[in-house]
Amino acid sequence: MTGLIVALDSPDLDESDALAAKLAGRVAAFKVGLTLFTGYGPDAVSRIAAHGRVFCDLKLHDIPHQVGLAAARLTRLGVWMFTVHSSGGAAMVGAAAKAAGASATPPLVAAVTVLTSLTRHDLAEMGIAAEPQDQVMRLARSAVQAGATALVCSANEVAALRAQLGPDVVLVTPGIRPAGSEAGDQARVMTPAGAAAAGASFVVVGRPITGAGDPVAAAEGILEELAQGIEA
Repeated sequence: MTGLIVALDSPDLDESDALAAKLAGRVAAFKVGLTLFTGYGPDAVSRIAAHGRVFCDLKLHDIPHQVGLAAARLTRLGVWMFTVHSSGGAAMVGAAAKAAGASATPPLVAAVTVLTSLTRHDLAEMGIAAEPQDQVMRLARSAVQAGATALVCSANEVAALRAQLGPDVVLVTPGIRPAGSEAGDQARVMTPAGAAAAGASFVVVGRPITGAGDPVAAAEGILEELAQGIEA
């Protein structure tokens, strides 16, 4: 079953906390990202954790020593999963994995491959002469070998990653948009049903839920789409 992670990207912690309370028990986890964390720090994690598991999406990217220290802090906060940028290299990913693994209940270390907002043209402007999927595959293999226990990718790459890496790696897919929704600043998108059918472990959905008039109904609708994708 593909799980739903709700991205709490509002800059207001009280608002995010209230939404998490409404969705508690209905979704797999809540994402605390840069906006909430830079505004409220570890308190954001603690508040949201009262309602369910926390996916702390800070995309750590620094020298291995600093990332290892930050990963140890996040592990002590009790987060369920946190992100690092796989482009930081195997040593950096390995430092995060080592820090997480020192805990009796280690969090998942999710290596971000290629952001879902990036296209082939964007990669070329950064000097990367590759299709997004090829770059995702290269970064994913390196990250998993370095100790990452999860990967963040677009749903477009899930099937290829499953074929290469097998069923055990946790694949987390942002850029999920229900049919008829605006893509916004996302470039490589897919519907919830499509992501589930491809084999995603979790989908991350923010604005289609948090910006809806009835966020609970919106989340329930996405859960229904996920179930349809698995049955397909």
